[in-house]
Amino acid sequence: MRWSSIAAIYILFWAMSFFLVLPFRLRADGQDEFVPGQAAGAPPKFSFARTAKWTTLVSAVLFGLYYANYVYQWLPVNRFNLVPDRVLEGQ
Repeated sequence: MRWSSIAAIYILFWAMSFFLVLPFRLRADGQDEFVPGQAAGAPPKFSFARTAKWTTLVSAVLFGLYYANYVYQWLPVNRFNLVPDRVLEGQ
């Protein structure tokens, strides 16, 4: 796999992991004061740096599993043949 493909796939993993990590590590236990007009379910504090750190960690683990599967073929692509062979033959 070329390094540009690795970088592009890792960026995709990072973007998806950001939305996976976003709802976690939020505290709404009443310790922080809410801003007037703020929704009750909105987080009182948001730290992009903390979220980016956790996102990088999660995406590195997920990408590591993806790349290991690419190298060692634990789940090969041909195992997921969802189209029957007779459809491909034109019958």
